[in-house]
Amino acid sequence: MTIVRSLALLVLVAALGGGALALAYGTRDGLLVAALFLITGTPVLGLSHLLVRRRDRVGSLSRQFQVVIGVAVGLVLLAVGVVAALMFFSAHDAFVLALLLAFAGALAAYSATLVARTVMEDIESVRDGVIAVGEGDRDLRIETGADDELAELASSANRMIEQLSEAESRCGASQDARRQLIAAVSHDLRTPLSSLQLLSDAISDGLVDSETRRSYLQQMSVQVRSLSSLVEDLFELSRLEAGDIDWSLQQVQMGDLVEETVEAMRAQADSRGVWVSSDIPDDLVLARANPEKLQRVLFNLIQNAIRHTPADGSVTVRAESNEHHVEVEVADTGGGIDEHEQERVFEPFFRGEQNGSRSRKGAGLGLTICRAIVEAHGGRIWLAPSTEGACVRFSLPRATGAS
Repeated sequence: MTIVRSLALLVLVAALGGGALALAYGTRDGLLVAALFLITGTPVLGLSHLLVRRRDRVGSLSRQFQVVIGVAVGLVLLAVGVVAALMFFSAHDAFVLALLLAFAGALAAYSATLVARTVMEDIESVRDGVIAVGEGDRDLRIETGADDELAELASSANRMIEQLSEAESRCGASQDARRQLIAAVSHDLRTPLSSLQLLSDAISDGLVDSETRRSYLQQMSVQVRSLSSLVEDLFELSRLEAGDIDWSLQQVQMGDLVEETVEAMRAQADSRGVWVSSDIPDDLVLARANPEKLQRVLFNLIQNAIRHTPADGSVTVRAESNEHHVEVEVADTGGGIDEHEQERVFEPFFRGEQNGSRSRKGAGLGLTICRAIVEAHGGRIWLAPSTEGACVRFSLPRATGAS
């Protein structure tokens, strides 16, 4: 509040007080009281505003309260003396009134000190908590002694601490994942590069005959294709995670897309003695997706299921729809995924203990890319419960107006 508004409020109070006294005892007494209100109130308000600007020189909150109360009571006592002289009060009455005002002022100052002490305790609690957070403590909780604005401040500070802790946990997990990713990429690059180096050195040194050279060249071609596939997967994953998506979404008939993908994978499944099939209802609604990227997801999931299914096993692709989503699952009759590994199957380069050898085909990015593509569509992907083998399920938004 500015000094102008404070003075305006004082004038209003003086007018009301003087008017009330004028109605009871006459205009002269009313004007005199109004004048006394203005004379005593103006310096009190002026000193109060000065205190607001110079709080740093006064000290603690309790001392600030005491100063304000002391100024107000002192000037009111002075006004009592003036009124007693001008209005012919008896000295006895004026003295008693002054004692009562002084007593009331002392009680007010003491009460303000008590309240200020508890307020200071709450402020110190918030201050100490913020300092502790700045020094790295994330397990504390700031408590206050009352349900007031300071309690709201403490509650906000506690929420900030929780959010900061969660953000740091996510950041730490992200840093760990980045380090693991770099280590895995380095490993997967080092193996084929070392092999290429050895093969090329053997050819360039002229230590092998023509038939061996052709064999070496064929091996080099395989390693180059492996490296190219790894680099392409890494490039696509980095673009997806960075949100660099330039493909359009459209209405997709999931039944046709699933059937087409299953037929394309049938030869690979037959070569491993695995039966692959689909189970699509006639009333399956349209999904909102990019068909090429969605087929990439299906290829990865079906190929991964075939790879981990023994001969005479089966891979089944099912689909269903509800009010909001279209859901697709790829289930196999393989060995399944250990429970302690299920939370990590969508991590980059994770292969699990059963197929953890780096010499096996695949860079361990297939499920990671599937997750990134599905989430870019606004869907989600997860491991569904299965009594036999593994079951990967993903959902996509239903196309608007699809029926």
